[in-house]
Amino acid sequence: MSQTPPSSPPGDRIAKVIARAGVASRREAERLIEEGRVTVNGKVVDRAALNVTAKDKVEVDGKPLSAPAAPRLWLYHKPTGLVTTTKDEQGRPTIYDDLPEDMPRVMSIGRLDLNSEGLLLLTNDGGIKRRLELPSTGWLRRYRVRVNGRPTDAMLEPLRTGLVVDGQRFQPMVVGIDRQQGANAWLTVGLREGKNREVRRAMMDIGLTVNRLIRVSYGPFQLGQLKAGAVEEVRGRVLRDQLGLEPDKDDTGTAKAAKGAPRRRVTRTPRKPSGR
Repeated sequence: MSQTPPSSPPGDRIAKVIARAGVASRREAERLIEEGRVTVNGKVVDRAALNVTAKDKVEVDGKPLSAPAAPRLWLYHKPTGLVTTTKDEQGRPTIYDDLPEDMPRVMSIGRLDLNSEGLLLLTNDGGIKRRLELPSTGWLRRYRVRVNGRPTDAMLEPLRTGLVVDGQRFQPMVVGIDRQQGANAWLTVGLREGKNREVRRAMMDIGLTVNRLIRVSYGPFQLGQLKAGAVEEVRGRVLRDQLGLEPDKDDTGTAKAAKGAPRRRVTRTPRKPSGR
């Protein structure tokens, strides 16, 4: 006699619901749950393996979740000297100190370290963040890299075939020499994953020191002429084309763009003083 497998509980995992509301990424939502900062129907949640439905009242730090906003995506030209985190234990300024005051709550897709600059994608949607950070997405991340030394194609070959640094395997990179400039050389590097300080560590392993690193593209999204510290919102039509998102039903919504409209909306702002 065959047994009918138990059906899954209705609703979605609570961390997914929190992420969809733009409060935090799914991983950060799980941390909020572990810290006892999430309640469902007035009771503190102690496990992430919980499904909730629209009938449940979910609160984070005593504040009810708002209805999920339309997914949005921004291009941000991160300057050097900022860390990609909401709070820094060492008191260093973060990218969130630099963003326009009228920006909604956003999360970064991946990171750029303190001394790196260039294109950083920001989103209000935890699902988009998770999806675009996965190597399985297959998007190439391209960097202009300045190194001290005189690299040759033979020297760069280990990067193209893949190497192991400190016990961690790096996938093959696309590497080309652009030009030699005195004691430094400019390279273009492309990779499809985002391990911590991967380009710097890989270059160091073959005897080259990175003294400037600029991310110029992330998949189909380009840094272009976006100035340092500037933010540019990706239009809904582009989100739909590149990510397969459904357009917003509201004509004024972010996820729907009028025919013939420009691809992006631009917000530029000088960096705000961090007060540090």
